[in-house]
Amino acid sequence: MITKKYEVKGMTCSHCVNAVSTEVGAIPGVTEVAVDLTTGQVTVNSTEPVDVQALRNAVDEAGYELVTP
Repeated sequence: MITKKYEVKGMTCSHCVNAVSTEVGAIPGVTEVAVDLTTGQVTVNSTEPVDVQALRNAVDEAGYELVTP
């Protein structure tokens, strides 16, 4: 199991949390997504390293910005 934390900019409500969780959770290999709205931290658990571009695309699709790769 691989656990990584990322910072996402622009999230302000529970809808934001759901959108990011859904999009990031759809990335192959991702097993769990935890979003902390207060800090903007997204913790991703996966069975294999997550492709940063796929993560960036998922966050972008949800309508937000990945700050840290």
